[in-house]
Amino acid sequence: MADAYKKAGVDIDAGNRLVKAISPLAKATRRAGATADLGGFGGLFDLKAAGYDDPLLVSGTDGVGTKLMLAFQTGRHDTVGIDLVAMCVNDVLAQGAEPLFFLDYFACGKLDEGVAASVIGGVAEGCRRAGAALIGGETAEMPGMYDDGHYDLAGFCVGAVDRDKVLPNTDAMVEGDVMIGLPSSGPHSNGFSLIRKIVAGQGLNWEDKSPFSDGTLADAFMAPTAIYVKELLPLCKAGSIKGLAHITGGGLTENVPRALPDDLAPSYDDKNLELPPLFDWLRSAGELSIEDIRLTFNAGIGMVIIVAQDVADSILDSLPEGRVIGTLVKK
Repeated sequence: MADAYKKAGVDIDAGNRLVKAISPLAKATRRAGATADLGGFGGLFDLKAAGYDDPLLVSGTDGVGTKLMLAFQTGRHDTVGIDLVAMCVNDVLAQGAEPLFFLDYFACGKLDEGVAASVIGGVAEGCRRAGAALIGGETAEMPGMYDDGHYDLAGFCVGAVDRDKVLPNTDAMVEGDVMIGLPSSGPHSNGFSLIRKIVAGQGLNWEDKSPFSDGTLADAFMAPTAIYVKELLPLCKAGSIKGLAHITGGGLTENVPRALPDDLAPSYDDKNLELPPLFDWLRSAGELSIEDIRLTFNAGIGMVIIVAQDVADSILDSLPEGRVIGTLVKK
């Protein structure tokens, strides 16, 4: 039967070898509450062992989008797994929750064990950065569904937060509260359909020298999404933060209002939102307005933190890369 299935395009042995290859990577993400052993029908997690007495669970799922096309075109597969984890754990963090465990889904037409191991190695690295356990996943080989050399990725994260620490705390927000921005590492995993169009329109290839930074365009645009858990989780647990906005699709324009009450709006200090060179090049090369940049991309800000005026300075002391980007005002 295995030979018959292999002739149909599905190599069960290759899948088994991949599981053995990635098992040590999963075990390296072990944390309290998880053993990180692979191979069962489901992944187990002991919430009590993780130190929670009255928690709420927070879940998030996402993918990497057309940034995967850069991986296919450049042969760089070791960072998109980090992107996958980051997009999920940063969303969970925005609710004040600690990411506990992660599961991935890798689908392809024909399994390339080396590529898959590189991708899932990135997933494990993202989990390590986030403090989450990689407790399971699925590798699907589906002949005819994907072009040669192509694959798709999806991920799922579960976190926990004590009931009285759920974010955003919109009841506590008032006019004058301060917005602090943490820098992104680039476009993260959003806007790549437009990015690919702009790069192609300039007649450039991904391995060409970058016109705005050292290295190649691939170096700049394949930089993995920043993970903010280790910087911000202690502040969330201490109750120092009123709200968080993860700046993904929809940019600053659409994501910050999601963390605010209906009667308040963000007012930005434009001089502290100067575009980093990558985004300034996209604006110029793509003939985009600032409004386009702030709606399509993160514009250099990956996470926005909302805090009271009287704690803003102490928060900035603990986050040396952060900067005030504006305040909350009455609508």
